[in-house]
Amino acid sequence: MTSVFIISAPSGSGKSTLVGRLLTSDPNLLFSVSYTTRKPRGAEVDGQSYHFISREDFETRIRRGEFLEHAEVFGNYYGTHRGILERAIAEHKDLVLDIDVQGARQLKESIGDAISIFILAPSREILEHRLRVRSEDVETVIQRRLREAADEIRSYTSYDYVLVNDDLERSVDTLAAIVKAERVRRRKVEDQVRSILASFQ
Repeated sequence: MTSVFIISAPSGSGKSTLVGRLLTSDPNLLFSVSYTTRKPRGAEVDGQSYHFISREDFETRIRRGEFLEHAEVFGNYYGTHRGILERAIAEHKDLVLDIDVQGARQLKESIGDAISIFILAPSREILEHRLRVRSEDVETVIQRRLREAADEIRSYTSYDYVLVNDDLERSVDTLAAIVKAERVRRRKVEDQVRSILASFQ
């Protein structure tokens, strides 16, 4: 059984670092590389950071029903292609999705048993510092991201887990523990049900 882990966070919360460490430590996880219409930033590589496509191509894919979820954020589309879930099922792996609050809401509607995890920086000041240190955005974008972060944080109650990223190593361990606990919970139930059903034969 493939489990789907939805991971969301305001920009600058350290989500990419945590997800990267999780994937490195767990070979039974498959990461979903999102599609987007925005331009690459910094050292981003097509097919690794995102699949960078045109707005026209993205809208064509929407009409074809190719996305499990999609959303428009800051004027650009982002989406998760259906093919990645099919691949995870075929490879008997669990799927990790790095998506925003809008996309997470859509996915929870279509995949009701997906496990959702919300990652937070411990304060506005630390979030702003992280956004400035990474030097990817101009001042107007940083201020916009901070305003959006407040709105995103208010959505925390719709997530199964909330992880405050105040210490990297502890946060990595906590994220890995959530994944392991969910696997045990789900697969233990499956095994028990199979055993019970077998007793009726």
